[in-house]
Amino acid sequence: MISEWFQRVGSSIPRGFSRYYILELLREKPHTGKEIINHATEQSSGIWKPSPGLIYPLLGRLLDEGMIEEAGDGKYKLTQKGEDTAQDVHKINDIVKKQLDVLLRLGNVGRFVALDILDRITAMGSILSSNVANMTDDEAERYRKFLESELEKMNTRKKATKINVE
Repeated sequence: MISEWFQRVGSSIPRGFSRYYILELLREKPHTGKEIINHATEQSSGIWKPSPGLIYPLLGRLLDEGMIEEAGDGKYKLTQKGEDTAQDVHKINDIVKKQLDVLLRLGNVGRFVALDILDRITAMGSILSSNVANMTDDEAERYRKFLESELEKMNTRKKATKINVE
C-alpha cells in the first residue's frame, strides 16, 4: 500500500504522513529509528529520505502518546493503542480508495473531481492526524460509525449498479 502511494505522489509528502508511515511500518515488525529511515528511503527509491531530526522526535511523541513502546533491543513496537490507530487509518484509506475508484470510472470529469477530493482528504487527514490523540473515545466511536455508514452506502450503491447493469 505505501509503495503504491509513493508512486502516485512522488516527493510531495503530506503533513502527518510520517506519523502514520511509522505506525504502519511497525505493524509489520519492530524497527529501530535507523531501520525506519532506511526502509522509507529504500521503499521510495530515494525520493523520500526522512532525517533523524524528523524520525527521532516523532518516535518520542509516539512514545509519550502511548502508541509505541521500546523493546529491549533498541527497537520500537506498537502498543495496543498504536495498533488500533493504525487499523483505523488503514480502514479510512480503504474507504477513500474505493470512493476514488468510483470517481475515476466516470472518466475525465471523475478524474478531476477525484483529484480535487484527494487534495481535500489529504488536508483533512492532516488535521485529523494531529488531533487523533486528543479525541475522546466517544468522538472516535462516532467518527468510526460515520465512516462505516459511508462505506455501507457505497457498497449498497455498488450492488444496485451491478443489478441494474445485468
